[in-house]
Parts: sequence; C-alpha cells; structure tokens
Amino acid sequence: MYKVIYAIIVTIASFLGLRAQEFQGMAVYESKSSTSDFKTRMEGNKDMTPDMQKMIEERMKKMFEKTFILNFDKSTSIYKEEEKLEATGQAGGGMRIMNAMSGGGGTYYKNVKEKTYTVDKDFMGKEFLVKDSLPSLKWKMEAETRVIGGYTCYKATAIKAASATDFRNFRPKKEEAKKQGTEKADDKAASDKKTNFMDAIELPKEVTITAWYTPEIPVSQGPEGYWGLPGLILEVNDGKTTILCSKIVLNPKEKIEIKALTKGKVVSQKEYDDDVIKKMEEWREMNQGRGGSSTGTFRIGG
Repeated sequence: MYKVIYAIIVTIASFLGLRAQEFQGMAVYESKSSTSDFKTRMEGNKDMTPDMQKMIEERMKKMFEKTFILNFDKSTSIYKEEEKLEATGQAGGGMRIMNAMSGGGGTYYKNVKEKTYTVDKDFMGKEFLVKDSLPSLKWKMEAETRVIGGYTCYKATAIKAASATDFRNFRPKKEEAKKQGTEKADDKAASDKKTNFMDAIELPKEVTITAWYTPEIPVSQGPEGYWGLPGLILEVNDGKTTILCSKIVLNPKEKIEIKALTKGKVVSQKEYDDDVIKKMEEWREMNQGRGGSSTGTFRIGG
C-alpha cells in the first residue's frame, strides 16, 4: 500500500513541476513480436527449402522488429516508426497486407484530454485517415515495481479484445483444429488449406496487456494506442509483442509541433478494419484459386 501512496505523491509533485514550464519529451521504443511458432511450422514443412525459409524469416523480422519515436507533451503525442532507407515494392499482395498489419506505418496522434486519436494509413495503395475515440482499457493497478532506464515503474494489467487487423495478434492453429478442418473438407479444399497461409492461423478472442508506467514522468501517454495510466508507459507486453522504451529525453532543445495529420480519406476504425478484412479475404480466395503458393505456406510474389 505504501508503494501506491508513494507513487501518488510522486505524480502530484512531478505534475506541479511540469506546470511551470512548456513541457515536452521524446521517447524511443523498440518493438518486437515473437515468431517462434511460425518458425517451428516452417521447419516442419517439407515443401519449403532452406533458402525459402531464410527469406521468409528475414522479412518477418523486418515486419516484427521495429523502432518507434514518441514525442509528447502534457496532453498530446505523436508515435511514428523510425524512418529507414530500404527497398520497397518487392513484396507481393500477401506480404503487403501483413506489413500493413504489423504495427508499422502511419503517424499515431493521441489527445488524451479529448480522448481521441488520428492515424494515417497507406493500405494497398489507398490513403486513409483513421479518426476515432481512444480505447478505454480497465487498468488494474498493481503494487509490483521495477526500474526501466533509471525510472521507477509500476505494473498495470488489462484485457482487451484482439484486433482482427493486427497481424501480431494471430497464432498458428493448433494441429488438432487443423486436422478436424481437413477431415471435413473435400480433397481439393484440403489441398488448398494445406498450402494457404491464412488458413493456418487463427485469432484469439482476448489479449492480456501488461504495462509498466513511471509516475516520475506524469503524462498519460504511451506507445501506440496505450494511455490512461498516471505516468508515461515505458513497456508494454501485448500478447506476443513487447514494446520497450530504450531512451528518454525530457525538454529537448529542439521541440517539434505535435499535431494530427490531415491527408487521407477520413474513416472510423471500424470502417478501416472492415476494408482491411475484405482485402484479406480477397487475397485469400485469389491465393486458393492459384492452388496455393510456391513456398507451401504463403505467397511471396504478387
């Protein structure tokens, strides 16, 4: 109990200190999602050569290991992937869809005072501007603490519904479920299922979130869409994804303008999700129509 009381005192003292100045901060986050399950499935696929497996592993690493920058003040923030120079246009339809669904791309603007967010998305050649209300997670405050980057952090947990448009939430299907599905299908359908990547994965209903926040930086901000705690969130464990803060700069000499972008077709989160899911189904049917993929798991080309 005394730890919680101490956290409240630190939060109040820090907040009063920030009111006397135009506060702004910058935090660097490293995001990494586990791909061990998919790697195990690839290793057991007799139709996949070592070169194919290596190529897929490298592309998945690029999708699931990224660096992001969060610029924030007392009520707003911008979260964006660190820009890197690399070749584009090499991936086919399936990889482009998964790239768009792996947590990257776009500038994520949050206004915790108004409880709204705006994020620009470039999906399959179309520009969208998703504007909606911030998700309100029911955080359970814990007394457990740890130190991250020199800051004392407190633990908080929550449960949220898994997003059908975030590929990081997907899991390989259990062998038993896949077997039952194959037994019920005819020979052709079974063959398609065997070589279609989207038929080999499933989406859990819920994801458990564990966050570590520090009252020493009393802003209700965090990476991606995470917010709502009495301090900056320095680490998030979201299912199989971990987002960890590796660097913090408070009151940098060069401040940036924190504002939402305005370019793109304005849609709600549901409207955007529906469009992505529709494209996923179209790609899935097209892939089945071609009789599977050259890799035996999913199509790398167009």
